[in-house]
Amino acid sequence: MGNAAYPGGGGNGEGHPGERFGLPATGPGSAAGFGRRLAALTADWLLGYLIAVLFLAGPDALASSSFSWTVLGVWFVLTAVAVAAFGITPGMALLGIRVASLRSTLVGVPRAVLRTALLALVLPALARDGDGRGWHDRAASTIVIRTRG
Repeated sequence: MGNAAYPGGGGNGEGHPGERFGLPATGPGSAAGFGRRLAALTADWLLGYLIAVLFLAGPDALASSSFSWTVLGVWFVLTAVAVAAFGITPGMALLGIRVASLRSTLVGVPRAVLRTALLALVLPALARDGDGRGWHDRAASTIVIRTRG
């Protein structure tokens, strides 16, 4: 959905997603699609769920009133630390995508925490621009790209 503010923003025949950032149309380095991003997020959430079950380690862990908050906390730390340090989470690695900074080499801690906090709110991730970037990516000056074909 390209417009004057996002020339070459893809969607309307005006270019492809990520073109204004110098990304290729397809293959490694191109903007990752919503399906891969959602699958990676699901994989990371399931990993957070598994770690939370192991952390609470008991037959009543799932019945605990704090279990869902524990899962959220584990997912948050897993995601923020991995993105800050490596630009990739386990789910992203599985799906062949990573977070790329538009400002520097690494995303860094403050922007990774901001990005993860907005992602946890869900709606900012659904409001995407022509490059496939949600509010969380725009706020953190990041874009998710493919690492393999």
